[in-house]
Amino acid sequence: HLVESGGGLVQAGGSLRLSCTASGRTVSSDAMAWFRQAPGKEREFVAAISWSGGTTYYSESVKGRFTISRDNAKNTVYLQMNSLKPEDTAVYYCAVKYTLSYYTDYNRYDYWGQGTQVTVSS
Repeated sequence: HLVESGGGLVQAGGSLRLSCTASGRTVSSDAMAWFRQAPGKEREFVAAISWSGGTTYYSESVKGRFTISRDNAKNTVYLQMNSLKPEDTAVYYCAVKYTLSYYTDYNRYDYWGQGTQVTVSS
């Protein structure tokens, strides 16, 4: 069970920090990722992180603005989003899979949260 939080409405150029906490199982050995889905669009990869936090990947559209991190003691992954743009508006989902292989493919993930809305106004 994954629960995201931290979404909301922010002006362009602002920041938000999303959190995703797992309950019922530990995710300290799993890779974790953030995806997003805007209305009428397919779910797209945003960022992924290895179980140790030592390896991270980002989509080109968020590289340099977003940072993924994790705290295994809290069973939580974070997404720090800076310099937000209106095109970042979407529902953001966290997801879990065993390894980072095929990390951009949402069909490869085993568990998903319910999503949190992020809206960036211009």
